[in-house]
Amino acid sequence: MSRLKKFFLVCSGVTDAILEQCPSDENKYAGIGATVFFTGVLAFFSSAYALFTVFDSYFMAITFGLVWGLMIFNLDRYIVLSMKSYGKWWRDLMVAVPRLMLAVLLAVVISKPLELKIFEKEISAELVTMEQEVFKDQENGVKERYAIEIEAQQQQIAQLKNEISEKAAARDTLAIIAQREADGTGGSGQKNLGPIYRAKKADADKAQAELDSLIAQTLPLIREKELAIVALDSAIYADIAGLDRNKYNGMAARIDALSRLSQKSDAIWYASIFITLLFIAIETAPIFVKLISYRSPYDYLLHEHEHVYEMSNLEKVTLLSNETKSKVKYDTETGAHLVNARIVLQKELIDQKLKEKLEELKNRPYDWKLGNSSLD
Repeated sequence: MSRLKKFFLVCSGVTDAILEQCPSDENKYAGIGATVFFTGVLAFFSSAYALFTVFDSYFMAITFGLVWGLMIFNLDRYIVLSMKSYGKWWRDLMVAVPRLMLAVLLAVVISKPLELKIFEKEISAELVTMEQEVFKDQENGVKERYAIEIEAQQQQIAQLKNEISEKAAARDTLAIIAQREADGTGGSGQKNLGPIYRAKKADADKAQAELDSLIAQTLPLIREKELAIVALDSAIYADIAGLDRNKYNGMAARIDALSRLSQKSDAIWYASIFITLLFIAIETAPIFVKLISYRSPYDYLLHEHEHVYEMSNLEKVTLLSNETKSKVKYDTETGAHLVNARIVLQKELIDQKLKEKLEELKNRPYDWKLGNSSLD
């Protein structure tokens, strides 16, 4: 037998002493052991890649990947080792169901990082889009913090400019009225520069003076608020420039990117499902092999070997139990008999003492002065 075959037999968890008596089962269990071994190898690569995306360190990825691979290998080996064929399909199925559930869970865990590696190029492209969306959301968040204050400043500027516009419109109206009075196209309808024109011209000049005064007061306020808006814009750009722009390529981000790609593309969704199913098939293959296989010579010999120990243990336990029961019965009955004998003896002694006391009282003389027999 080659060393590689012996190694795969060790991976399958068979007992060498029993397998030597049924060499026809060697290939079967060597194949099961090979499946268990390569499942552990895939688990190592899967976890190593996943941990590399987290720690960005080859040493950490290889170390923890090796630990994870050995753990999965040990679990798979135990799952296969603990399955025994009882010759009844319903009993074998009941034994296999929890192990199948555990195998499916392990397959899903192992397959996901390898899916990320298989679709790495597509995921990297999607991560760029997601990164831009994240940065855009961050920028919008910064802008929203200043939006209320900027809007308030803009409203105040609009209000001040509206006041100037209203005052200018009133000035223009009065100037037009005075002009029409002067050229005879309005007012009294006479072309002259008389007192009516001068009165209307005075009203227009007054409006102009009020407009000039309002502009002199308002323009500095408008300029001040415009500068405040410029300062707020500068603060926005400064905050945006100070945002944390770390690369968006973590484990969770890659899983999210793969999910988005699956929603966008049916091909990627089907490929992801088939990869998961492939790993489930690999992980559950040893269990199904043992489940659908007939009882082989190895199964009979293993059952016989375990049955011998089971019966031997049952015999020892039964003998010890009987011995203990006999001892308890002996101690109980002899103790009860001893107690009864002591009670009888004690009663006899008490009766004997009472008789002796009565005889003593009868033989003593009667004391007439005391009215009773003289007692010591």
